[in-house]
Amino acid sequence: MTPRRVMVTGGAGFIGSHISERLLQHGHEVLVVDNFYSSTRRNLTHLLDHPNIEVMRHDVTFPLYVEVDEIYHLACPASPIFYQRDPVQTTKTSVHGSINMLGLAKRTKAKILLSSTSEVYGDPQVHPQTEDYWGNVNPIGIRSCYDEGKRCAETLFFDYRRQHDLAIKVARIFNTYGPRMQPDDGRVVSNFIVQALAGEPITIYGDGSQTRSFCYVDDMVDGLMGLMATDHEVTGPINIGNPVEFTMLELAELVLELTGSSSRIEHRPLPQDDPTRRRPDITRATQTLGWQPQAQLRDGLERTIAYFSELTGR
Repeated sequence: MTPRRVMVTGGAGFIGSHISERLLQHGHEVLVVDNFYSSTRRNLTHLLDHPNIEVMRHDVTFPLYVEVDEIYHLACPASPIFYQRDPVQTTKTSVHGSINMLGLAKRTKAKILLSSTSEVYGDPQVHPQTEDYWGNVNPIGIRSCYDEGKRCAETLFFDYRRQHDLAIKVARIFNTYGPRMQPDDGRVVSNFIVQALAGEPITIYGDGSQTRSFCYVDDMVDGLMGLMATDHEVTGPINIGNPVEFTMLELAELVLELTGSSSRIEHRPLPQDDPTRRRPDITRATQTLGWQPQAQLRDGLERTIAYFSELTGR
């Protein structure tokens, strides 16, 4: 494999740091670009002595002039707590950030991958979700800054493809978990684990019957890098996620079992526009990339719990 210079925007984030690490392992030069709004340098500490990594504090809503061969464009707060804290900036990151990164890719003739999201499907009326489903999204709700921002980013990627024949890849990421998640990101896996380790009540929104499909981060990285390695004619969008569906109650009970916690379960009202069911159809990923997730939820949770236990000292 020829070593390449690869930029990872949002490279200090949860998934971004794992991609950066894997790229270094494969012998590539890695430029991590991050403004550290919803990420942490801690995710990169073990990589900073590597001779092939460079870390740049930069906000992608401003242009960037560097020389790269590939771009993994992951920059954007991805959890409701972070993206709702400054919703205008969230939309700017998806839209202006994508315009800037696409412009850079056009100038350098770099291949560019967008980390889009299952949120483009909104609260889906089709189950499981296939890539040709257009979604059911509230354009003016509290989650719209993220949902519609990513939908617009996809539009920009495909317009750059049609207009400039740019080498684009669009991945629709479904719920992902694993070490280096932020303990305060408000996502269900990190929430449940942190609450269980602290002996606090595990908060379930609604009756706990709503479902998610959880993909371990190593599997996600395999899928994203597999998509990046495809030929020019493969653009996506491609769903990358684990099609095994769990209710929130099932997840909570498994976390309680694995942590040995005595936390009780506490029900709270369901947030606005929170999808009730979420599960990817990964036929396209399996056929095009030869990819499917390997990690079982129990195994992935054990590794994630070990990470949070060390992080919190509990």
